[in-house]
Amino acid sequence: MASTRSILNRRLAGSVRTAASRAETLTPSHCRAFSVLNRPPPKYEGHVPLTLIEKGALTLGSAFGAFLNPRRADLIATLGEVSAGPVAQRLRDTMLSDPVGRRILRDRPRISSETLPLDELLAMPKNTVGYVYGRFRQRYHMSPDVRDAVRYVDDAECAYVVQRYRECHDLYHAVLGLPPQYVEGEIALKAFEFVNTGLPMTGLSLVAVARLKPEERHRFFTIFLPWALRSARQAKPIINVYWEEELMTDAAELRERLGLEKPPSLHTLRMKPKKAAPVVEAKPEPAA
Repeated sequence: MASTRSILNRRLAGSVRTAASRAETLTPSHCRAFSVLNRPPPKYEGHVPLTLIEKGALTLGSAFGAFLNPRRADLIATLGEVSAGPVAQRLRDTMLSDPVGRRILRDRPRISSETLPLDELLAMPKNTVGYVYGRFRQRYHMSPDVRDAVRYVDDAECAYVVQRYRECHDLYHAVLGLPPQYVEGEIALKAFEFVNTGLPMTGLSLVAVARLKPEERHRFFTIFLPWALRSARQAKPIINVYWEEELMTDAAELRERLGLEKPPSLHTLRMKPKKAAPVVEAKPEPAA
């Protein structure tokens, strides 16, 4: 009997030690649910983990703010991150399925005024991608350095995919010839990007059509939306373009290779026809 009790005691003691050992290995983040007061550690530099409630609040707030002011790049960036979700993973898979896309994911190049200096771009032959992009930056006083770093995408690789899309956005403007100073040009590009990339933010941005003037809205639905649907469907995934290696490529040649259709010139469409000068009939001179 004593021997049986001794065996049971030893087994019980072993179970207690095992349970204690497991308890010691648990960190506070395992013991408590993810909440505002208990965030998991960031997965990359600058990462801010968010709860579902926080993501929902940021999505609604940034969407409403961007609708009121489509030029708020910070709100549009936040909306793009918190709404990316599984689409960012599919976009990453699109890159993984392409040899150029895989190299971009491996190299993780960044577009900035340091990696692509403006003076070097403007020194390239005219009509090359590099010169067109440099001229775009010079004309519209655009700098790639103003692009915010991704913070709210939880997967590190997907975060880079969203960052890459964000930094290449001005290259899309330049190569397609869509001026950014007009809201309708920005919306037209967002429509193209939504069909080509599937990122929800680009689709949500289309609600800004409601803010266009009647003639701008008419142009969008009759010219630019059909162009965006047609061009984006026939084009290759633009996320797989290694722009840093295409700077010396002729822009028209690159568009042809990618299947990109250049839209009608927005500058030309917005030009109002000059009014003809009124014809003044000569008065007959009185008879002598």
